Order: sequence, then C-alpha cells, then structure tokens
Amino acid sequence: MTLLDGRALAAAIRERTAGEAAALAPVLAAVVATEDPATEWYLGSIVKAAAAVGIELQESRLGVDDAGGVISTLEALSADPEIDGIICLTPLPPSLTLAEAGERIAPGKDVDGSSPLSLGRLAAGLPAFAPATAQAVIELLHHAGTELAGAEAVVVGRSTVVGKPLALLLLAEHATVTVCHTRTRDLASVTRRADVLVAAAGRARLLGAEHVRPGSIVIDVGTNEDPDEGMVGDVDTDAVEPVAAGITPVPGGVGPVTTSVLLRNVVTCARARAG
Repeated sequence: MTLLDGRALAAAIRERTAGEAAALAPVLAAVVATEDPATEWYLGSIVKAAAAVGIELQESRLGVDDAGGVISTLEALSADPEIDGIICLTPLPPSLTLAEAGERIAPGKDVDGSSPLSLGRLAAGLPAFAPATAQAVIELLHHAGTELAGAEAVVVGRSTVVGKPLALLLLAEHATVTVCHTRTRDLASVTRRADVLVAAAGRARLLGAEHVRPGSIVIDVGTNEDPDEGMVGDVDTDAVEPVAAGITPVPGGVGPVTTSVLLRNVVTCARARAG
C-alpha cells in the first residue's frame, strides 16, 4: 500500500507559483462569515501558504447571519481592480446559498470555482477554474501515475464544491464515472467496482474495507472534527490500508494540494490582469 502524501506535490506547485508571483504582486480576498473550526483550519493554511509564495491575502470577516454583508462584500471585491482572486468560505449564513454567493463573484476572479457560470463552463468543456479541491484530486492522481483513461471512478458525494465538478474533471480524463450519495442503494456494491474511489461526503469514516476493491486507489477528501483524534477523513484509513493500493492521509493528503492549486489560480488571474 502506498500513502499518497500531498505535501511534496503541494510544495512543488508552490515553488512554481512563488516564482511567477514575484513579478505580479497578486492579491487574494477571502470572505468569511462563519466560526466553523474546519473552515478556520483551512483559512489558516491559506494564510500561511499565501505568505510563503508572495501573495497578499485580504480577509473580510462578517457575522454568521450577515448574508447581505457577504453579498455586498463580494460585489465590491469583484469591482475592485486591485483584487486578483476571491474566495468565499463556507458554511455561509443560513439564508444564503453558495450558488447565490458565487453569482456575485466576477468570473475572472472566481479562483475556487464558486460561480454557477464556472460550473457550467466546466460542464461544457470551456476554460474555467474548477473548485480547488476537485482540481487537487486530479493533480494527486496524475502525480501518483494513476491511469484515468478507461478507469472506473466512483465519487461519493454530490456537492457543487467537490462531487459534481470532480465528476466532470474525471470525465474529461476519459474515466467512466459514477456519483454516489445518501440515497444510493447498497453503497458498498457500487464503490467496490472502483479503480479510483473518492470519498467526499463529509461523514467521518463513512467508508471501510467493505467499500473498497483490492488494489484500488482511494482519495479521501473528508475533513471532519473528531473530539478525540482531531481531523479525520471520510475513510476508515486503518481498515482500508490493507486493501487499497494507495490512499491519501488526512491531514496531509488532498488539503495541502488544494491550497496550492488555489494560490496558483490567483497567480493566473494576476497574470491576466497584467496583460
């Protein structure tokens, strides 16, 4: 079994990003209207990584019920010529959906693929930023040398943040893709078909050894808070390790790559602004 550690890949992406950022002085704006611990952990990783590659990060902190403030802030940042990229962190205020927030982000600054327009362009095979987590999964699979063309890929989770865009990215790699969710009957019978199994349901240790085909590659996108163990994934890693050919750890797998991909997207936007 191979542990698909994302930290080395993330470091390589950051090194290239830093080289390009030096001449561009990119600026990333983060809009935060939550006190969720997992979100704070992710934001902390962005802050640290942005500083390391020379990207300025501007935080806009809003109240957990301030839906109007989120919308007006996103609109103002979209109109600000000094801002290269915008990320709107979740969860959002209860009265605001991610699609509604994403609509307020200018497409050219939508570095985390939050806009419905970005998702639509992705589905149509047109240039667009995919959500950074979904793109990070593809980057990890490429880095591991996984053959995706013709492979059977199963994604557990259908969110617009990971599951749906990842399915589109896998289709673009010529994989045969199945998307599972909470109403999938006999989940294990579906996931056991997978050459590549991606867990992105947001449920701690949802998938065990019975869900995994021997010799498959397992990508764990989950970031769940456990009172005893801290951050844990959607996969029961101890149970799955003896079965899978490769698996990503949590933390240290998809997360670092996600952050690096996000910052790379910011530099892409800054380059476009610079002409």
